[in-house]
Amino acid sequence: MEIKGKVHEVAPTVQVTDSLKKRELIVEYIENPQYPEYLKFEAIQDRCNLLDNLRVGDDIEVFFNLRGRPWTDKSGKKSYFNSLQLWKVNVLAGANNNTVPEYAPPVDLSSTPEEDDLPF
Repeated sequence: MEIKGKVHEVAPTVQVTDSLKKRELIVEYIENPQYPEYLKFEAIQDRCNLLDNLRVGDDIEVFFNLRGRPWTDKSGKKSYFNSLQLWKVNVLAGANNNTVPEYAPPVDLSSTPEEDDLPF
């Protein structure tokens, strides 16, 4: 699955157990501008590094897997949990990225230089 949004928060990497580390990414998703959604994605193990270069405000595309699992508490009540595990992130536009294309300044062709050393 994939979704486009804006980086709202990038959490530091947390060592959950000796063999498991994870990192969370909060993405502002605007399907309806009046009610933006804030979606929490998690990066596991070596995918934590995918979030290193992200900055708050970056426009991104997140590729993820939807995971779900049951959990039964001590009283026997069953609950279900969902998680969005990211596996790839593309930065579409940086937060400080100038959207105006760079170009060379215009040249005034009406003015002629004092010395013209062109051979033609």
